[in-house]
Amino acid sequence: MSAESLGERSRPRADASPTRLLFVCLGNICRSPTAEGVMRALVQREGLAESIQLDSAGTGAWHVGSRPDARARQAAQARGITLEGSARQIRAEDFLEFDLLVAMDAENLRDLRRLALGEDGRAKVRRLREFDPVSAAIGDLDVPDPYYGADGGFDRVFELVQAACEGLLEHVRAGLHT
Repeated sequence: MSAESLGERSRPRADASPTRLLFVCLGNICRSPTAEGVMRALVQREGLAESIQLDSAGTGAWHVGSRPDARARQAAQARGITLEGSARQIRAEDFLEFDLLVAMDAENLRDLRRLALGEDGRAKVRRLREFDPVSAAIGDLDVPDPYYGADGGFDRVFELVQAACEGLLEHVRAGLHT
C-alpha cells in the first residue's frame, strides 16, 4: 500500500494537537526502540518535537522493563543516536492514544490488527517500510528481527529503519500542513 492510498483515519491530524506515533515490534528491545530513536533524532533535527510525539512497544511481554538491546544501542550510538526508555507491552489504550501504530513486520501487523479496537484501530496500523519508497516499490516491507541473527544484523536494521523513518517523517509533515 502506498502512502497516497492511506485512509483518512490513519492520516495524522491537521489540528493543533501533536501527532502521536507508536513503533511496535515483538519484544520492544531491538527494532521498535531503534525506530523510535531514529525518528526522535529526525523530529528534533527538523524542529518538530512539539508537533510529533513518539513511543515504542512490543506485542510480547518477555522484555518488559528492559533497556534496548546492547547491540541496538551500539549500532545507534555509532551513528550519533541514543536509544532510551524501557520495554513495554502494547495496551488497548494505545489504539486510542496514538494516531499511527507502526509495525516492524507482517507478524506484528497481524497481531496489532487482531488487538485493535474495531475498524478505526485497525486503520491506524501500518508497516514502517511502507513509508520507504524503495522498499514499497519492491514489496519488501518487513524489518527483519536481528535478535538471533548474524553479525551486522543490527546495522542492517538501522539502515532500513533510517530510510523508512525519513519517508514517515515526510508523510507526517504533509499531514501537519493539511
